[in-house]
Order: sequence, then structure tokens, then C-alpha cells
Amino acid sequence: MKKILVIVAVLYSAAAVAQSNPPADPPMVGDKPLVQVKPKGTATAAKSKAAPEKPKSMAQKLQACLEIDDGSKERLSCYDAVIAPKPKAKQNAKAGTAKSVTECSGLKEEDERLACFNGFVEKLPKLPS
Repeated sequence: MKKILVIVAVLYSAAAVAQSNPPADPPMVGDKPLVQVKPKGTATAAKSKAAPEKPKSMAQKLQACLEIDDGSKERLSCYDAVIAPKPKAKQNAKAGTAKSVTECSGLKEEDERLACFNGFVEKLPKLPS
């Protein structure tokens, strides 16, 4: 039994000593280090980190406008940047008569257009960023 304990102690101490030594210098060819080839996975991982984020959907852009103060010109400008205003020849009598968020861009009055956008965007389910 003592022999087994001695052998185990010697093996564990040898493993500990082997791990504690600092790594050796890289192999040299003359006075230059040997070139080491990296696996393909590391090169593509570096490119994917530097890649830009996916473009946001229209709904995500519109929901980002909700973070701006309500009733402000900045919020309306944010909405107009996502969906450019297109004045129609025939104007709707009320802001609520638009059937889709894109129809809000046809309203001429800024207050009506802002109310129309707010009505649609606030009803959208919260999307992940």
C-alpha cells in the first residue's frame, strides 16, 4: 500500500513540475522565428467580429424613434427618416384612417402624421435589438 502511495506522489509531483516550467522559445530558423500557420477557423472568427451588424428592420427603426420625446419635431424627423413623407393629392380627414404605417407618410400636417405614426408603432410588439 505504501508503494502505491509513493508511486502516485512521484507521478503527481512530476506532472506539477512539468506544468510549472515556462514554455520554450519558439523554434528558430537562423535568427528568425519559424513561421506558424494558423487554422482557418481563427481567421474567419476575426473577420466575423469586425463585420458590421445586420441592418435593422423598418419596425425596429420605428420603435427606436419611440425613445425620443413624444410630440417633438425630433421624433417626427426620426419617423420621416425611416418612411419618407409623400404628400397625397387626396388627404385623409383623420389621422386614424390610415390602414398601414406607410400610409402615415401621406399626411400633410405634422401633428397628424406624428399621431398616426405613434398609433401604429406603439401597437407593434417589442422586437429584440
